[in-house]
Amino acid sequence: MYKKTPHRRYRLTLAFLKKNVPSPATILDLGVRNPFSEIMEANGYIVINTEGEDLDVLPEIVKKHKVDAVTAFEIFEHLIAPFNVLRAIESTKIVATVPLKLWFAKAYRSKTDLWDRHYHEFEDWQFDWLLEKSGWEIKETEKWTSPTHKIGFRPILRKYTPRYYFVYAQRK
Repeated sequence: MYKKTPHRRYRLTLAFLKKNVPSPATILDLGVRNPFSEIMEANGYIVINTEGEDLDVLPEIVKKHKVDAVTAFEIFEHLIAPFNVLRAIESTKIVATVPLKLWFAKAYRSKTDLWDRHYHEFEDWQFDWLLEKSGWEIKETEKWTSPTHKIGFRPILRKYTPRYYFVYAQRK
């Protein structure tokens, strides 16, 4: 079973997805197969994941499958050029989440995994602009916090400061 924090995250993500792209739908989920892929399938979605390709180098990978929607859950912050992938998507719907830039924390950078780093941490207006400039029309957005169960100044701020930004957009 999932820990409390990821479970909340999965529940919120699934509710946003269901509201904007009801099942059954075929989804290209950018990123390798993960526990949320299974949750989507358990809720009636057909899920195709990318296989770890470098989307900066191979943005055309997103054209490989004909799908009803593309999902990108915490993917675009890892790319140097997310614009190229967003332009290459042929589906008419996208549901994406990105971490928001926090004034009290540095961008995430794993010291052990060279791929698990954030090149971008967006402000909401920056991600909106990226989507609009790459040919998408934003239909709905939502923000949520990422509370931790630790003691300290930053954990208190995380209870009240939105950390994740959800966007549902359609191709213009």
